[in-house]
Amino acid sequence: MLALLRHNWWLFALRGVAGVAFGLVTLLIPGITLTLLVAFFGAYALVDGVCALVSAIRHRHDTRIGALLFEGVAGVLTGLATWLWPGITALALVFVIAAWAVITGVMELGAAVRLRREIDGEWLLGLSGIASLLFGVVLVLRPAAGALALVWLIGAYALGFGVLLLGLSVWLRLSGGSRPSHLAHA
Repeated sequence: MLALLRHNWWLFALRGVAGVAFGLVTLLIPGITLTLLVAFFGAYALVDGVCALVSAIRHRHDTRIGALLFEGVAGVLTGLATWLWPGITALALVFVIAAWAVITGVMELGAAVRLRREIDGEWLLGLSGIASLLFGVVLVLRPAAGALALVWLIGAYALGFGVLLLGLSVWLRLSGGSRPSHLAHA
C-alpha cells in the first residue's frame, strides 16, 4: 500500500488542486448561480472520481484497492448525475453532495486506519476523511440552508479538503512516506 501511495502522490496533488480551485472559485464568487455550482461540483466530483479510479486500475492486482475503486465509482457517478440532470433542485443537490461526502469520508478514514502502521502522514488522510464526514452530516442536518450559505460551506470544505490532500501529496513526494526506522514497529 505504501508503494501505491508513493507512486501515485501526483494523483493526491491533482485531487488537491481540483479541490482548492473549486473552493476558491466558490468562495471568491459567492453569487454564482446554483446551476453553475452544479456544473462546478459535477466537474470536481468527476475529476476526483477518475483520479481514484486511475489509481485503483493502475494497481488492480493489489487486493486492498476495493475502497479506492468504490470511492472512484461514487465520484464518477455523482459527477455524471449532476451534469446529466442540471435542473436538479437545491435540496436534491444538497443530499447528493452529502451522500458523496459521507462515502468519501468513510473510505478515507478506513484507508487512514489501515495505513497508520505503514506511514506517518496518515493523519492528513484521516483529517480529510473527518472533514468529508462532518461536511456530509451538516448538509443532512441543515438541508434547507440558503443557496448562498450552501455555496460558502461547499467552498470552505473543498478548499480545506484540497489543502489537506496537497499536504499529503507533498509529504509523500518529499519523504517517500516512510516511517523513521525507530518508529517502524511502534
